Amino acid sequence: MINIHTDSDNTHRFSVKTENGNTLLTSVAFPDKTEMDETIKSLGAATMNRNHFERNTNTEGKFLFSLKDDTGGTIGHSEPYDSEAGMENGIKNLREQIQFLG
Repeated sequence: MINIHTDSDNTHRFSVKTENGNTLLTSVAFPDKTEMDETIKSLGAATMNRNHFERNTNTEGKFLFSLKDDTGGTIGHSEPYDSEAGMENGIKNLREQIQFLG
């Protein structure tokens, strides 16, 4: 499920959520809604491989990932996870949700 919202500075973001409402990914801000719409459309057609996901830990030791496009540009970021296994499960769930877009 994709939720779209406009920020107070008129930029646009989307989030990908599970059926039970957990946020898997929050996009970067898009100044142009058309660009955001095209990015969402491209997600459904894309085959996400390991190179599309950048895995990190934050200063609190939480695990998170960023979704990258084919050129290495950041599309969005996950919420922090308590474990690496939780983060990997989040990536798996995001891939499954993206398949429904195609």
